[in-house]
Order: sequence, then structure tokens, then C-alpha cells
Amino acid sequence: MSIWDKLFGEFVDIIEWTDSSVDTMVYRFQRYGNEIKFGAKLTVRESQVAVFVSEGEIADILGPGLYELETKNLPILSTLQHWHHGFESPFKAEVYFFNMRQFTDLKWGTKNPIMMRDKEFNMVRLRTFGTYTIRIDDPSKFIREIVGTDGHFTVDEISSQLRNLIVTRYTDILGSADIPVLDLAGNQGQLGELLTQRIGPEFKNYGLELTQVLVENISLPPEVEKALDKRTSMGMIGDLNKYIQFGAGESMINNTGGGGTGSAIEMGLGFAMANKMAHDFDKPALGSAATSASQTTNTIPSPPPLPDTNWHVAIDRKTVGPLDLSQLQQLASNRQISPGSLAWIDGMKEWQAIESIKALEGLFDDADNSTATPPTLPNNK
Repeated sequence: MSIWDKLFGEFVDIIEWTDSSVDTMVYRFQRYGNEIKFGAKLTVRESQVAVFVSEGEIADILGPGLYELETKNLPILSTLQHWHHGFESPFKAEVYFFNMRQFTDLKWGTKNPIMMRDKEFNMVRLRTFGTYTIRIDDPSKFIREIVGTDGHFTVDEISSQLRNLIVTRYTDILGSADIPVLDLAGNQGQLGELLTQRIGPEFKNYGLELTQVLVENISLPPEVEKALDKRTSMGMIGDLNKYIQFGAGESMINNTGGGGTGSAIEMGLGFAMANKMAHDFDKPALGSAATSASQTTNTIPSPPPLPDTNWHVAIDRKTVGPLDLSQLQQLASNRQISPGSLAWIDGMKEWQAIESIKALEGLFDDADNSTATPPTLPNNK
């Protein structure tokens, strides 16, 4: 580079900024020594604002347009130091370009689950994710409060602070809204609007405008979601007895390959087992809250009686019967039968001694007690 190139390079003729990035909020025009030539052209495009800073103070703020840097166009700049020469020599100033468009699809979310009370589930933990949109509202406040002397300020440099602010206010709103967990999905739009209204003034303190907050997803911990899925599935089953029967039958068919006499028999057994399971499932467990509640209004049904009819016994090598248990006890009391007497009932292959039949245990207990010898009478003198 020749000395003439370096010399003329110290003077700026055109000041402009074109940005291909999507996250730059503020850009400081770079020039050696910040020297600007008298009569230089300043181009401020749509969605941009140019801010002149001299000796650390904001001198002027210019909106979109083409400007020639002269005192008649920039009267405020005429008060700057070294401008008493009437712009005949270069002056020093910093030019900051502000990107005034909206910055969209900025992410926010809860790092840790939010603990809250719920009328139906008692205490639950929730995670929430969403997006928000901002833009620069007051360039002078934004450069004073946030940017400072940063020559290339991006959204990432302030997004963490904004996210924390949104999450904090969202936690307060969610805790005081008293909305049931199952109804939150239907109120996400209202929550987003409420957040925008509540946090908007705080963003103004930074020179920013919060244009929109969206609540995209409210989720429960995985274990709670699994429990809810099971609960939903149970509600969709409908008739539990039919569901159990269908499941048992389908499982049996799958296991046997679906053909042959054996599979038909096993399928029948499967339906029988399903009927039994459904019947047992309908009975409330002893000691459960449901059983305790039902006992206050309904008596517990007693189990069916043991078979006590159609007994036959052998007396004097003759068959006597059918008899019930009370009649058998009468015969035992009259000593017409003994523990060694033979007895038979439908389902037994052959006659058996009464003492070996489990269903007739205790048959002679009352008979023995009825013939017990009384104690000796006391000798009264």
C-alpha cells in the first residue's frame, strides 16, 4: 500500500452497513481513528437506525434515509469538538447501526421442573418450553443500559438474561393461576398473552420491546406421563370383563398357531380362565377402601354351602339314602353308623369309610359329646 492510499484511506466518503447475519443487533462502523470526512454520505436502510457518539456521548439518532454530513443537515453535530472549522477537516465520531427488525424464534424454557400444587394430582412437577420475539425499541436506552462500547452486539449476549426473566415471571403466573394440569394445554395461548403483558414493561427498561411470548409445550416427568397413559388406556377399555376375555382368547390363539383340535380346547380353557379372572377382578380386595365402604351399606355374601345331600351309607349291608348331613349326624348320634361305616356320594369312584372322607370330618364329634359320661355328683353331707 502506497502512502497516498493510506492517506486517503483515513477519510470516509460513504458510511453504511449491510448485514447478512440474523442475530446482530448493533454494529459499530469500523474505521481507523473513527475519522469521518466532511460531506461524507451516510446511508441508513429500512429497519436500521444510526446513532452518532462523540467522546462517549450520543450526538444524534438518524432513521432510514441518505444523509450528507454537513451542519445544515446535522445541526446537533455542529456542537461537537473540532467542528468549529466548519467541516473543512475530518472529524472523529463513532457511528453505531441498530437493527430495528424483530428477532424471532428465540427459545426459552425451564431448566428445572416447576413444582406446583394441583387439585387432582396433589403435587406435580412441570417443564415448559416456548419461543419469544423482541426488537429494539429505544436505541439510546439500549446503548446506555446494555450495549455500551460493544462494536458487534448479538442476540446471544442478552438472551440468557431475557430467558431467566421470562422463566421467573412464568413461574409466578403459573403458581397463582390455579389452572388444573389437565387444562393447561387449553390455556397455553392465554398464558403466552399474560406473560407478554406482565414482562413487557421490564423489557422496556432495557430499551427492548417484547412483542410476543409463545408457550409451546407443557410436559410432566416421564414417570407421571406413563401413569397418565395407563389411566387413559383403562378409560378407553370400557367393559373390563370383555377386554380380559378377548385378551386371554387372543393370546391363546397366538400361542397355539390358531388351528387344530388342541388349539380349540386351549382356546376354550383360555376363555374359562378369562371369565374367572374377570369375576375375581370385580370382587373388592379384603381390607381395601372399596370393601370398607361397601360393608357400611351391603352385607358380604357368604360362600356357598358344602355339598351335604345325596349321601348314601351302608347299614346292615343295606344302602340307606340319599341323606343330608343333618340326617347323617342323627344316625351317628343313634349309633346306627360308626366311623368305620361305608359312605358314598356322586363323584366318588367307590365306597369309603366315613373316617377317611374329608367332607365328613367332625361328623361324630357331637355324637361323642352327647354320650359323654357325666362327672360324679358331689357328696353332700
